[in-house]
Amino acid sequence: MNNPTTYKASCFCGNVQISLSGEPEAMAYCHCDSCRRWSASQVNAFTLWKPENITITSGKDKIESYSGNPGSEHDSEVSHRKWCKSCGGHVLTEHPEMGVTDVPAVVISGLSFKPGFHVHYQESVQPISDDLPKFRDLPAEAGGSGEQIG
Repeated sequence: MNNPTTYKASCFCGNVQISLSGEPEAMAYCHCDSCRRWSASQVNAFTLWKPENITITSGKDKIESYSGNPGSEHDSEVSHRKWCKSCGGHVLTEHPEMGVTDVPAVVISGLSFKPGFHVHYQESVQPISDDLPKFRDLPAEAGGSGEQIG
């Protein structure tokens, strides 16, 4: 019998609980202005999941949402950013055009974060010296140009 891995994620106060089954489609760092502002950090560590592998197990009524990327060069890509109304803790960002949902790596218990690449690296305010590919936008298989920089 095949038992898929299950991870748990939650907002800061724990009112919103999420179950994630399987493994993420990708794990990476985003340097775009939109993600940096959303995460209130210099770099956003993200994990991408198929939507069918994500279940909100409690606190669905506590989730607030905002759609768009205001002021970003990526504002044509509509993202649905979601957080807990009680504590403000971020829980996920839906990317319908890409068919994936981002769950911030930091909110997932027990996940060993192993990033595979950097995206929007030309917008970086905190360069990272590592051997990972650094893309101008997204890898080609994710709908980007696949152009690497740096």
